[in-house]
Amino acid sequence: MRLAPLAGAGIAVAVGLRVARSRRQRALHPVGRSMNGELHVWGCLEPTGSDLLDHPARHAVIVRVSKGAGTRRARADVRGLAIRVPGPDRPTDLLLSTVGHGRLGRRLPMPRRTFDAVYGSIAPYRASRRLYLAAGPDPEGTPVGTDIDQVGRHPAELLLHVIRSGNVETVGRLHLGDLLPADTDAALAFDPIRNASPDLRPTGLLHGARALAYRAGQRWRGATPAPDNPSATAATAAGQRVA
Repeated sequence: MRLAPLAGAGIAVAVGLRVARSRRQRALHPVGRSMNGELHVWGCLEPTGSDLLDHPARHAVIVRVSKGAGTRRARADVRGLAIRVPGPDRPTDLLLSTVGHGRLGRRLPMPRRTFDAVYGSIAPYRASRRLYLAAGPDPEGTPVGTDIDQVGRHPAELLLHVIRSGNVETVGRLHLGDLLPADTDAALAFDPIRNASPDLRPTGLLHGARALAYRAGQRWRGATPAPDNPSATAATAAGQRVA
C-alpha cells in the first residue's frame, strides 16, 4: 500500500474538520478528560507475539476519554478511549472508539450515550498475526458514566480484550484514576502509528489516515507531535510488523 493516498486521506480529514474548530482545539475528539490510570495485564492464554499483551504486568498509564464530535454532556457521540503505556524509548499509544457488535459491527464507529460501552480499534493490529483490540464495561468495577463533565470525579474500570479469528479473550483491566489538569490534557498528543511497539503495530489505510489527521491537527493547535518514526509509518501502510 502506498503512502500517498494515505497522506491525502489524513490531510483531507484534518483540513475538513479544522474549518469548524478554533485553532487551539483538537480537530478530532475535542471534548475529553485525561487522567492517571493503571493497566493491569494478566496476559493471553495463547501468546500473540506482543510483549504488552502476553506478559502479566501492571503499567502506570495515562488515559483520555473523549467525544468525537464534541457533543455536550451525555448526548450521543462516538466516544473515544486513548491509553498511553510508557516504554523505554517511546510510549505505546492505543486509540479505541465506540463500535457496534459482531464481526462487522466492530469495524464501524458507533455513537453511544455512555462511556460504559464497547470500544474497538476498528482496523486490525499486527503482532505475530492479525488481531483487534477492544475494551468494555467491567461487571465487577465502577462505571465510567455518561456525562463527560462528570467523568473522572471517581475511580472507574474497563476491561481490555483481544479478538483473534472472532474469539474474544479478556486480557486485562484498565483502572481510571485521578484527573489531570486541563493544560496537561490540552498538551497531550496521541499518535498510534509513531508511538507503537514493533511487536504490536496498527495496520491499514484507516490507521494511517487517522494518524496523519491527528498529526496535522496537533501541529495546527500548537501541540508537540510524537518524534518521527519512518519505519513504523511505512510498516503500518504496508500492514507489516517492524523487524
